[in-house]
Amino acid sequence: MSETYTGKNIQVLEGLEPVRKRPGMYIGGTGKPGLHHLLWEIVDNAVDEATNGYATQIDVTLHKDGRSITVTDNGRGIPVDEHPIKKLPAIEVILTTLHAGGKFDSSNYITSGGLHGVGASVVNALSEELVATVKRDGATWEQRYERGKPVTKLKKVSASSRGTGTSIFFRPDADIFETVDFDGTLIGENLETKTYLNGALRIAFRNEVTGERHEFHHEGGIEEFLSHKMKVAGARPVHPDPFVLRQESMQDGARVEVSLHWTESPRESLFSYVNGIPTPDGGTHEQGLKDAIRSAVRSYMDTHDLLPKKLEISAEDIREGVMGIVNLFMVDPQFQGQTKEKLNNPEIKSIVSGSVRIELEQFLNRHPSTGEAIATRVIQSAKARHASRAAANSVRRKSNVSHRLNLPGKLADCSSTSPEESELFIVEGDSAGGSAKQGRDRTTQAILPLRGKVLNAEQATLKKVMENKELSNVVQALGCGVGDQLDLGQLRYHKVILLMDADSDGHHISTLLLTFLYRYMKPLIEEGFVFIAQPPLYRIDAAKQTYWALDDEDRERITKEIQKKNRNTKIELQRFKGLGEMMPQTLKDTTLDPAKRRLLQVSIPDAERFVTEQTISELMGKDASARFDFIMNNVDEVQDLDV
Repeated sequence: MSETYTGKNIQVLEGLEPVRKRPGMYIGGTGKPGLHHLLWEIVDNAVDEATNGYATQIDVTLHKDGRSITVTDNGRGIPVDEHPIKKLPAIEVILTTLHAGGKFDSSNYITSGGLHGVGASVVNALSEELVATVKRDGATWEQRYERGKPVTKLKKVSASSRGTGTSIFFRPDADIFETVDFDGTLIGENLETKTYLNGALRIAFRNEVTGERHEFHHEGGIEEFLSHKMKVAGARPVHPDPFVLRQESMQDGARVEVSLHWTESPRESLFSYVNGIPTPDGGTHEQGLKDAIRSAVRSYMDTHDLLPKKLEISAEDIREGVMGIVNLFMVDPQFQGQTKEKLNNPEIKSIVSGSVRIELEQFLNRHPSTGEAIATRVIQSAKARHASRAAANSVRRKSNVSHRLNLPGKLADCSSTSPEESELFIVEGDSAGGSAKQGRDRTTQAILPLRGKVLNAEQATLKKVMENKELSNVVQALGCGVGDQLDLGQLRYHKVILLMDADSDGHHISTLLLTFLYRYMKPLIEEGFVFIAQPPLYRIDAAKQTYWALDDEDRERITKEIQKKNRNTKIELQRFKGLGEMMPQTLKDTTLDPAKRRLLQVSIPDAERFVTEQTISELMGKDASARFDFIMNNVDEVQDLDV
């Protein structure tokens, strides 16, 4: 073995080669989140100039090709003088060297989102083309790069220029990314968030693909941001005014902004940021905020004798319904990974907790009506939790009596008692359930028909969810409990498959079930137990062969392939109105048989947890305006409406 593994096998990757070799290490992946991460890195550099008082305006342009972007700021401009060690222009060093930049020196940037010093160079490495233009010292400079390597020298393109700033044009490399088409809507939302977190900043976004232009500026800062989020989520407040804190001088030069508002929502929604960078996985600053909320509210309730005797209050009860934003500014943030999704600085937890706790408790004492409203909300939450736990325990007791006893009446169970090989198909309607029962493998496949559209769990408490017959049947069939009583060790099926009609109603029911599983049985998704079946919408018969098409696009593709082989081939087309219209054997061959079926596994990539949470809150929440906006923004993609 030692003869075949020698020094010759050791690769040394120079310059930016490691980035192109392993892009996922630097941007989290090469899908849509990774593509947009390139833009966030460049924008964050511009925002850092604004946060530190050197810039007031950022302009972002998505060009007509939809695949290239220019980001311009009116900051100081990247240095263009010669680097004393590298003997190259400083801008070239920054754009071609990992861990090179001005943010390691706190005299240049007090706080920074792009602290790692790899952002701009990573963008350069993963771009087919990048052009850097700098205005400073009365001149304009320009340098061009391809895939991380300079193709021109830094040159002065104008000797008389007004103002200062940096402009970065880049076009991501199609050889690296799964897609290089940017999402204008996502970009606009992210840019607007930046202006909420930096009240003095203005960002203009021009989308040349659609011809739209937006100007973002929010002097109200995080207080205005929280109000916006509450409106989008349809969250009704339980007290009039939010708690707002701007603590300018904490330990180690850190400062924090916090805004909190308790609502009638059945869950907490906290959004955390560090130096304007979203941290969807939270971290020590978010944990410090949670500790402060628990301590301050508990202390207020104890002091004013608002806690009922014999009622156990948990931290979750205190935070239920609270919507909040914490934006921390600090000198040396230590993130988990280059994508900066979680803050790891251990000292920050106690710093944030101590500052917020004192101010929040004083706020409650100064506003007794608000304090009493929050206390009432906490007590209601605790009582509902105890009722939900009792209901969940009742379901669990029923499901644990026996593998066969006390299961939902409509469940056609499988004979196997091994969860590893057992599958549960949750089916839309009795008719489809009948076909599925006849076409299934009775040994390993169970069928649970549901009647109509289930309750929207995003707008309901666990108690209300458990009172819903259809969702209660799902929980009872799975046998593993629900909410904080969920135990995967009791799960009766290791494949939970949503089998709905391949039309808009079917998609809606799948969405409602996924919302329920996400909110109250999320471990099933996280452990990979949840799947979506892919029944065909069309049967295509041609030249004595049968093809199955999932949707209209799939039908067009199959039809074209048939016609390519022989234009004169007669094609017969059948559209299924629903699963109940399929013969049991057809349903088995296309959707049930593990050897032939197509399943989609439901997962939540780490890089998209924040987006997933936001999407479910907005599209499934009580405020219908978010759904209306989504429909109107995507109406052009609808070709056929099934009515």
